[in-house]
Amino acid sequence: MVVSLSRRGDVEPFHAMDVLAEANRLKALGVPVISMAVGQPSDPAPTLVREAAARALQDGRIGYTDALGTATLRKAIAAHYGEHYGIDVPPARIAVTTGSSAAFNLAFLAMFDPGDRVAIAAPGYPAYRNIMKALGLDVVEIELEGAAYLNAAHLERAHRDKPLKGVLFASPANPTGAVVPPDELAALVLTAENLGISVISDEIYHRLAYSGPDTTALSHSDDVTVINSFSKYYCMTGWRIGWMVLPEKLVRPIERIQQSLYISAPELSQIAASEAFKATDELEAVKARYAWNRELLMRRLPEIGFALAAPMDGAFYAFCDVSRLTNDSMDFARRMLAEAHVAATPGRDFDTLAGHRFMRLSYAGSHDDMVEAVARIERWLK
Repeated sequence: MVVSLSRRGDVEPFHAMDVLAEANRLKALGVPVISMAVGQPSDPAPTLVREAAARALQDGRIGYTDALGTATLRKAIAAHYGEHYGIDVPPARIAVTTGSSAAFNLAFLAMFDPGDRVAIAAPGYPAYRNIMKALGLDVVEIELEGAAYLNAAHLERAHRDKPLKGVLFASPANPTGAVVPPDELAALVLTAENLGISVISDEIYHRLAYSGPDTTALSHSDDVTVINSFSKYYCMTGWRIGWMVLPEKLVRPIERIQQSLYISAPELSQIAASEAFKATDELEAVKARYAWNRELLMRRLPEIGFALAAPMDGAFYAFCDVSRLTNDSMDFARRMLAEAHVAATPGRDFDTLAGHRFMRLSYAGSHDDMVEAVARIERWLK
C-alpha cells in the first residue's frame, strides 16, 4: 500500500506543543513540572459561561448553527465593540469561528491565492507562518531587529523589495507582549491601504494590556480583517471559539468556505460564549493576577540571566534573550524541563533566524507557580 505525502505537511513543528506534550508525559510519571510553555490561562471559563453550557447540555439540543454563527453571539460581539471600543460594528460583518485558528485558515483562504506574498513580524506566532506555508503562500518574515513591533517603515521596505499582497500583525503580540501605540497603528493601517496591501489584525490578546486601553485596527478602517478569540482573556481555550470582523465584501466568501470546512463553530461553545462579556468582574480578577506575575518576572528574570528582549506591555508572556546562557534555546529548553522541571518555549518557534537566542515564558499560571519556577531555574543555573 502506497501512502501519499503532500509538501503541505512539511512545515516546522509547533515547538510549544511539543514541549507541552513532554511536560504532560513527565507529569503522568509523577514529576512536578511547572509549565510556562503555552499561552493558556490556568483559570476555568467564567461561572456564567459554564452555567450557560450546563443548561444547554441539560436541554440537550446541540446541533449545527448558521455558518457565520448564532444571531445571539454575533449581536453580543457587536455590542462588545460599542461598549469596549466605542465603534459601531454590525453583526452582519461578524463571523464566529472554531477558535482563532479556524479564523486564520478562513482569512488566508478567502483573501490570498497560492504564491501571494504576505508579511508577518519575526518574532511572531508560529502558526501564522506554518498555516500560510501549508496553503502555498509566500511568507515574508520581517525581522524587527530590536524594534518592539512592526511599523509602517518595516512594511514600506518589505513592499519595496517585492510587492506584498497582505500583512498580518498582532497587538499585543505573541511572543513579546509588545503593544503597537495608537498613532503607530494608525500609520501602519494607512500605509498598507496606500500600498494596496490587505490587513489582518490579530487582536486575540485584547483586554490583556497593562499600560493603556486597547485600540482596534477597526478604528482606522472598515477594510481591515480583525481576528479575536475567547481563549485568552475569557479563559476559554478548550472551548475552541473565536470570531472575525470582516470587510463587507469578505463576508460571503468566508461564509462559503466555512460551510464546507467547518459547517459552523460548536453550538455549545457559542451558547456559552454569549455570556462571556457579562463576566468582566471575574475576569478582571484573573487579569490582576497576571499583572502580579508580570511584576515578579520583570524583576526576577533579569536577575537570573534572562534579559527581557521586549516590553511586557500586554498578553502574558516574557520574551527573553538567553544568549548569555546558551546559543541553542532548543537544547536549553529540553534540559530545563528535564533537569529543573520547568517548561518554556524555545525561540525557534517564533523566529527561525534568530530564535536560538531567545525563550518565551508564559505567566498565565498561579503566582505560587511563578515564584517556584523562577527559584527552580535559578538553582539549576548555579
